[in-house]
Amino acid sequence: MSETVHVAFTGNPNCGKTTLFNAYTGANLKVANWPGVTVEKVEGSFHFQDHELKLVDLPGTYSLTSYTMEERVAREYILSDEVDVIVDVADASALERNLYLTLQLIELGKPVVLALNMMDIVEKRGMEIDMHRLPEMLGIPVIPVSARKKKGLDILMHAVVHHHDRKESTPIVHHHEELEKNSTHAHDHHREFAMVYSDDIEDKIDIIKEALKKKYPDMFNHRWHALKILEGDQAITEQYPVELPEELTCDYEQEIIRQKYNFIDEIVREVLFNKAEKEEATDRVDQILTNRWLGFPIFLVIMAAVFFLTFTIGDWLKDYLSVFISWFSESVRGGMEALGIAAPVISLVVDGIISGVGGILTFLPNIFILFLALAFLEDSGYMSRAAYVMDSIMGKVGLSGRAFIPMVLGFGCSVPAIMASRALENRRDRLKTMLVTPLMSCSARLPIYLLLSQMFFGKYAMVAAYSMYVLGLLLAILVAFVLHVFDRKKTEYNLLIELPEYKVPSARTVAIYVWEKVKDYLTKAGTTIFIASIIMWFILNFGVHGYTTEISQSFGSMAGRVIAPVFAPLGLGYWQIVVALIAGISAKEVVVSSFSVLFGISNVSAPAGMAALSGVLGEMGFGPLNAFSMMVFCLLYIPCIATIATIKRESGGWKFTVCCIVFQLLLAWTVSCLIFQVGSLLL
Repeated sequence: MSETVHVAFTGNPNCGKTTLFNAYTGANLKVANWPGVTVEKVEGSFHFQDHELKLVDLPGTYSLTSYTMEERVAREYILSDEVDVIVDVADASALERNLYLTLQLIELGKPVVLALNMMDIVEKRGMEIDMHRLPEMLGIPVIPVSARKKKGLDILMHAVVHHHDRKESTPIVHHHEELEKNSTHAHDHHREFAMVYSDDIEDKIDIIKEALKKKYPDMFNHRWHALKILEGDQAITEQYPVELPEELTCDYEQEIIRQKYNFIDEIVREVLFNKAEKEEATDRVDQILTNRWLGFPIFLVIMAAVFFLTFTIGDWLKDYLSVFISWFSESVRGGMEALGIAAPVISLVVDGIISGVGGILTFLPNIFILFLALAFLEDSGYMSRAAYVMDSIMGKVGLSGRAFIPMVLGFGCSVPAIMASRALENRRDRLKTMLVTPLMSCSARLPIYLLLSQMFFGKYAMVAAYSMYVLGLLLAILVAFVLHVFDRKKTEYNLLIELPEYKVPSARTVAIYVWEKVKDYLTKAGTTIFIASIIMWFILNFGVHGYTTEISQSFGSMAGRVIAPVFAPLGLGYWQIVVALIAGISAKEVVVSSFSVLFGISNVSAPAGMAALSGVLGEMGFGPLNAFSMMVFCLLYIPCIATIATIKRESGGWKFTVCCIVFQLLLAWTVSCLIFQVGSLLL
């Protein structure tokens, strides 16, 4: 009978931990939420050398001092009796940053195996790691691996199965003869522990450890608990209260952290070679990109360049796709007419489904270019700099720079952006971030901006579209500031964020990122927008007397006319516009596909289609100011159904979700109204 070994995979964010985990488990995964929280729990299993290995992929964490929800979940699971061995996945190309968590894990006293991932990158950069000296200094097995290339996987698991039940740790060789000779401490900790503190700290640890042994004799690892109490760890001090001398009631966390990093510096000096040149290059670039005065303007220029590419290259490709969709639409219509199929069915397929879905697919090149650019920025190491640059601004509005990460993700899709708010320290910050993140322009809004700006703003189309991204960012910051002013429980923040070395983006990583985003877009076109187009066709082709070719007699027309007066002050008091906006709640792209159905234009995003739509809207009195007001309203009003569901799940109830919906509706109406009314006076 095979022995079961429970293995916890942990590590810093972006260390390749999940890639390594997936390399072992493949498709044999089970995904659920941890009990009582919304953090994902990913489990897998496989057999290795007569052992059944049960693997759990923990959320990324920088330390075992639990600030965020993910960090609390990771720590509680590691401390539980369920874990037999811990695999600490570390980015070998960023050893200093990753070793802090490694030292904390070693101090727990549980079997730890260090998996040095991304060794291929280390070699590519011309760096070397002394794989003999590193395990000597840490006292644990150290295995070089490459999750991406699937190298070293068997050796790592061999270390896991042979290390999980070891009672004695690997001999530690510090070469601290001078420190040992001059130490006045009672014990020779330099031969016992990897991380040894100053005599003063070690004496305090011993005092607390003895007090814990008397009160909690069955406690696992008294030294680790004593260390956490000395750090002032709230969870441990509340769970294990103990009477201590007055001089030990102070918080020594900063001193303990300082001494840990001193030891890490010593490790890096002894085991890592040829890194200085790479660090100097990164530092030189950061002097410009993270400059206090230049950082934010550079960020805006970079994003402007992204949208310039999205318009120029994207539009060039879009024209070819528009021609194909127009040809396909007419071919289907001609074929169905030749087969004698009834006119309502032809209208449903061509005017409803193909026009709706095809109108969205036309913008696929623009979406592709946007995600390609964002993937390059992310994989090059720039995006974390954007959060760092925004830290001072976010701090003034009551949020940490870490909150800017979900906001930047919101440029792609609001759903993962809302989920990324889990990384924030407390619930109040998560709720504030969830409130403002949907104000960022997600990719689903891009087709609306492209269509309206190209129809009404000519050579200034890119400026009009880009202004939506800037406006969304500024309003998000303004809303956060207003909330901060009225917040009675103001919090001070210290941003801890990974600033990786700059690198040439990996073609494979970029390709996977872009494919996942494009696949999501295509999936949405094939499901949500497909269904919405059919529903929209029925609403606009049926009325109280059944099927009608007069759209003005349809149910959609009747509903739109009832609501239209509410939108009149915004310059959007047209029933067709109202119906399109309501349909956009299912998915923002549906606003564009609805235009095709509402105005009977087969390919509304093609040059001929845009000319026809522009003419129809112009006859209605809908001009550039109305178009800009509509773009602003689409930027700010109710998020899509998927985002609403995510907000509900992440916030834990409907109360906050409904507040978000009402707030965004009021904000969208107010801002669009101000723009249209002031614009009407000035123009």
